[in-house]
Amino acid sequence: MNTNRKIAIIVGMLYIIGTVAGILSVVFTSSILGAPDYLTKIAVNGNPITIGALFILTMGLALALIPVLVYPIFKKRYQALALGYVIFRGALEAVMYIIFAISMLLLIPLSQGYVKAGSPETSHFQTLGGLLKGVSDLPILIFVFSLGALIFYSLLYRSRLIPRWLSVWGLIAITLHFATGFLTIFGFQTSFDTSNMIMNSQIFFQEMVMAVWLIAKGFNPSAIASLSNKIDAGKGDKK
Repeated sequence: MNTNRKIAIIVGMLYIIGTVAGILSVVFTSSILGAPDYLTKIAVNGNPITIGALFILTMGLALALIPVLVYPIFKKRYQALALGYVIFRGALEAVMYIIFAISMLLLIPLSQGYVKAGSPETSHFQTLGGLLKGVSDLPILIFVFSLGALIFYSLLYRSRLIPRWLSVWGLIAITLHFATGFLTIFGFQTSFDTSNMIMNSQIFFQEMVMAVWLIAKGFNPSAIASLSNKIDAGKGDKK
């Protein structure tokens, strides 16, 4: 098994790991964070919040490794775009997930202080708790993720490393996801609207299909060869 085949399999697995970790973080935390008395519930049992934060970090690490792995392949011909992909998906998005995990973990000591204070109905504890909860709802992650993904699918489309129908599906899906960020900011949608969930679900399905494809089929060998040949030809011309 050659190096590029191994990279394709690892990338596919990382997409699945990142997605599963993200889903599990919601499973463990949504019932608590969505409750009116979430501070009291966290104070009683903060383990689900800790586990949820760990899953967020797992998701961030898995997704951040993908651009690092594929950069050597893309940089052969598309170095600027490949670097942009690493910056958005490998660095900025990873930082965002770390911030989200930290804000979630800070709810634990905050909730303990809230209970010790006698659980006042209106207090700075609730205000700060609302702010910490709201960090994960900020649309900035949508924009960072979407711009990085747009670069990635553009690279895949140009290089033909995967079938173009899969790249086009990715471009359309991530554009829909990107649009939900603006629709949410201007009040035309909320995260729980049916239209929002339908628009966001497209990138989920596309990524899972692409992950399975990469694990089963790998990158297009002729596309890999084409990238290498063009680089070798360019070096020959310089000589």
